[in-house]
Amino acid sequence: MTTQKPFRSWPYIPLLAAALLGCAGAGTEAGAQDVTRCEPVRAFLTEQFGMVAEISPDTIDDWRTAKIVPGCRVTAAGGTPIGLGQQAGMLYNQLGVAGWTRTPEPRDAPAESALRMRLSDTDCFFTPYSGIAIGTEAERRVTMAFEPRSDDARYNLLVQCMPAMDAIP
Repeated sequence: MTTQKPFRSWPYIPLLAAALLGCAGAGTEAGAQDVTRCEPVRAFLTEQFGMVAEISPDTIDDWRTAKIVPGCRVTAAGGTPIGLGQQAGMLYNQLGVAGWTRTPEPRDAPAESALRMRLSDTDCFFTPYSGIAIGTEAERRVTMAFEPRSDDARYNLLVQCMPAMDAIP
């Protein structure tokens, strides 16, 4: 039988605690800065479309710039009596009225259901969908919190926002 010396972890606890606090503080500061980009989207969706929406930090793999960019996401749930396709078209029209424009990237196809839109110095990728699809806690919370009318079909919207940048050639 081999006897092992007990691992004395207590000397490492202050070092571990300091490292975790440092990471938590840095992440919170960066996250808070990035999350503010999503506030106009959250306000628009809740005030204009009656959706339940939640903002959270995000990291976006942007194929246009070949960069991984800190950003934020809005996860939202709503209802529509007209179907998801028509509802998405209405959403994009209302975004245009509110000052959003299509990004100048020519590879963003104009006939797709998910569109990249720009407001000031922020690009947001709007993806409407039905049902639970991304499997996040935020998606579950907003879906459960939304109370549809009797003639409404539920739908969800994922919006990922990041600083506006030019695409690589």
